[in-house]
Amino acid sequence: MNVYSIKEALDKADINDFIKVPFNIYRGDKYWVPQLISESRKIFDRNINPFFLHSQARFFVAYQNKKPIARIAGIINNRHNQTHNEKIGFFGFFECPNDSGLAKELFDSAASYLKAAGLTAMRGPANYSSNDDWGFLAEGFDRSPVFQMPYNPPYYLELAENYGFTKCKDLLAYWIDNTIPLPEKAIKIAETIRKKENILVRRVDLKQIERELRYVRQIYNAAWSKNWGFVPLTEEELMHTANDLRKILDPNLVFLAFVHDEPAGMSLSMPDYNIVFKKMKGRLYPFGVFKFLWHTKIAHSIKGARIMAMGIVPKFQKLGLDTIFYLDTYRNGIAGGYYWGEMSWILEDNLMMNRAARMMGAKPYKRYRLYEKPL
Repeated sequence: MNVYSIKEALDKADINDFIKVPFNIYRGDKYWVPQLISESRKIFDRNINPFFLHSQARFFVAYQNKKPIARIAGIINNRHNQTHNEKIGFFGFFECPNDSGLAKELFDSAASYLKAAGLTAMRGPANYSSNDDWGFLAEGFDRSPVFQMPYNPPYYLELAENYGFTKCKDLLAYWIDNTIPLPEKAIKIAETIRKKENILVRRVDLKQIERELRYVRQIYNAAWSKNWGFVPLTEEELMHTANDLRKILDPNLVFLAFVHDEPAGMSLSMPDYNIVFKKMKGRLYPFGVFKFLWHTKIAHSIKGARIMAMGIVPKFQKLGLDTIFYLDTYRNGIAGGYYWGEMSWILEDNLMMNRAARMMGAKPYKRYRLYEKPL
């Protein structure tokens, strides 16, 4: 009989144990990509992560013989509930061996915290919101995840369903590479729209980053406002994310769109740094930084990119800006030495974005699943 103890992570030592859990779960898994430990600490630090300016979370670690073997977070996202007029709690950062008894204890820990706060259902995984990692990988276990996308063993779905969770939404990831020719129809449509509607699509200007970020926040919060589960970004969250990404983004893959000089859309693609992070094994120091520089600046090991955010202000959503964004990203990506791309994630019932991805010749190749259970 397995004996576990579950405790709340309250200090730095406990959080370090929380961070260690995936390294135990995925040892020997060739597809897993470890997150940098230094970056993980920022995610859970209430003094650094701006999520904690408006919401709360509690972190639980399961131990066996004093070794951290599993974890979960109970998350109260106040902005989500205010935006959607719901009383939903979330679980996140779930990692667990294939043990339904232990999984139940973890889910119970998160559920008890959320129920005591007066919430009526638990949804997840969400780390912490729709602006972060969402969902369990449900299809596509034969490849490593790309930059800032989740990964988990197949049995996580069974652990969730055994606990009584049911699916509430699937998210899709699409694959495209340079062996797939751009459809002539898509090219013609994009160029016709660009001229007819007086559309300007340009690269982000890093020399005017404060102005560009104002455009990004305005577009982002308007574009996703009607999306299921969307939570608007605060100014602090945008700056926090931007400060991390601006150090490593490729400005040739980031676009802003204007219609008659009015901000209309944005598209952000990031090089797939997971190729490098896998080699760094979670450590930036002492040698990880040299591996990072070698693979990014000298060996040019990164050959793919992820289209991770593409949004269009509602009044412009029927113009076809999404097709222009995909076309310009494809062209600049190929010119920049990238030969494949992932478009992720897209809600399964977002007909416009799914149609645009397929029009470019992209194929769905991974699926992620969100679950929900009444409390």
